[in-house]
Amino acid sequence: MLRFAKYHGLGNDFLVVDLRTAGADTSAAAQDPAAARALCDRQFGVGGDGVLAILPPSAPGSDARMRVLNADGSEAEMCGNGLRCVVKYLWERDPALRQDTMVIDTGAGPLRCSIAADGAITVDMGRPRLTRAEVPMVGPQAERCIDQPIELGGAAYRVTGVSMGNPHAVVFLDEPADVPRLAASIGRELETHAWFPRKTNAEFAHARSPREIDLVVYERGVALTLACGTGACATVVAACLTGRSTAGEEVTVHLPGGDLAITYAADGSTIHMRGPALHVFDGDLDPAAVRRATRPAR
Repeated sequence: MLRFAKYHGLGNDFLVVDLRTAGADTSAAAQDPAAARALCDRQFGVGGDGVLAILPPSAPGSDARMRVLNADGSEAEMCGNGLRCVVKYLWERDPALRQDTMVIDTGAGPLRCSIAADGAITVDMGRPRLTRAEVPMVGPQAERCIDQPIELGGAAYRVTGVSMGNPHAVVFLDEPADVPRLAASIGRELETHAWFPRKTNAEFAHARSPREIDLVVYERGVALTLACGTGACATVVAACLTGRSTAGEEVTVHLPGGDLAITYAADGSTIHMRGPALHVFDGDLDPAAVRRATRPAR
């Protein structure tokens, strides 16, 4: 049996599995892509946007390692809301880590996290990567993609590419009502666009002001989500690069599931994300049994 804890960050929900002391068979079963797909199925499984595996640290000075499996079984390099959930889990469950700060190894490198008295978690997300090679994107690899024209759904838009350890494509829209509409209608097209060899998270945003942004994310390997931490960070970086916001000032990003506070450092060296993470329930299940009960192929 596999013990899991359900957590969410602004409605971006995950099954957290602590595998630091698990046997090899249990660890392998919990990280199997087919099991992740079955577990995340909202009708036949537990339901979630992904599975977060907590593993022993892989770098000196770190407290644990996070591995992210999306709802479709693919692996994500990084997940901001997921990282806050992992930090909250460790802070609540592991007395040795019940401390103000901890360092978690991720696909984007070791990231320092802190917990405030009100339970809000701040993550130092590190330096945004901006060249096409770093995103990654096609085209001249040393160049940046900032506000470049792109055709989606037969219409012209402008996209900015940012990596927060995982790829993001940010599109700003003039009309607030277009944000959820276009995320739903062309999000998949942007996620799988030929410009992005590893696919991309697709952000559709409207800047209310330099300090407030509305955002809906079509997440790579998941589809529409209520929130995306790395997406909020990438969007604020894109806003600063295109003159919509100012680096060094905190920006409130309004997502369908709630708000995140994002600050892109004035020198471009890092970006900080602050927001909540909440425990929902715990459970035990047999991943193999869930896989057998999953929806039939069509």
